[in-house]
Amino acid sequence: MNFYNGLASKSLQKGVIDQDEIIRILEGDINLLQLLDAAYKVRHHYFGNRVRMHVINNVKSGGCSEDCSYCAQSHKADNDAPVYPAKARDQDIAEAKAAYENGAYRYCMVFSGRRQRREDMRAICDVVKEIRSLYAMEVCVSAGFLDSADALMLKEAGVGRYNHNINTSAEYYREICTTHDYEDRLDTIRTAKRAGLDVCSGVIIGMGETTGDIIRMVEDLRSVEANAVPVNFFIPVEGHRIKRPFSITAEYCLRVLCVFRFMLPSSEIRIAGGREYHLRSMQALSLYPVNSLFAKGYLTAGGDSFAETKQMITDAGFVLDSVESH
Repeated sequence: MNFYNGLASKSLQKGVIDQDEIIRILEGDINLLQLLDAAYKVRHHYFGNRVRMHVINNVKSGGCSEDCSYCAQSHKADNDAPVYPAKARDQDIAEAKAAYENGAYRYCMVFSGRRQRREDMRAICDVVKEIRSLYAMEVCVSAGFLDSADALMLKEAGVGRYNHNINTSAEYYREICTTHDYEDRLDTIRTAKRAGLDVCSGVIIGMGETTGDIIRMVEDLRSVEANAVPVNFFIPVEGHRIKRPFSITAEYCLRVLCVFRFMLPSSEIRIAGGREYHLRSMQALSLYPVNSLFAKGYLTAGGDSFAETKQMITDAGFVLDSVESH
């Protein structure tokens, strides 16, 4: 059995590949097309040729108390990123309607800040209930750190999935943030899980991490049983304070996505921020390891339109997935 077939076989049988194989994928001399073909065997086993298109609504933007160095919404970021309180309920509903009518599988509502006040969380839940009553579309919420009461409220409101990214490895975390630590993030993930919520937890590649850091990220995501993993590739937004960002090639992005597919075979792997910026003409190749993506941008960064995203999916021979088809 050759190297590439062995990766697919191990992933399908054991749900994991070896560390030395990850190092070879990320650092070694490989045949990219054979690697993508092997990752597709795993992806197809669990998800066929379907692609889920998700939409982010930046419901509350900027003014965050945290000092995350990669983020344009941090209070320490020196830029012109938009700052506004939570949007009006009618605006959230209208944007959900547009997402649904354009084929979104999931509507992701994101609220800046360390955590939300209890009354704000109640308002979030009310909006979620209305969206769920109107549209056959899943709803994900990202609203900072959670306690058990907040998590249960979200679950009862119909939130299917809670997003809380780990972003990088535990060992590298202090390089990108000092106002909270890695364990705080894991605590919120566990709190969401205990409440019965699925968890979406992703990473940002290109902030100065090593291959060892990537290995530790994916192992931690396996340990918390992340249902979905958005893989972001760092965009050097105005005002960022990442000390050691490194240049990312389209090929490296694809290698990373294959590692996440092999190590998390049944999870929804998503190519997230940086898709258009880093992959350019090679975007369609990302659909071989991943089974979901975002349309219409990434909070403070723009992205391809609904039409462009759907065209890329169908041109590559994939099918847009929908909640109604399940």
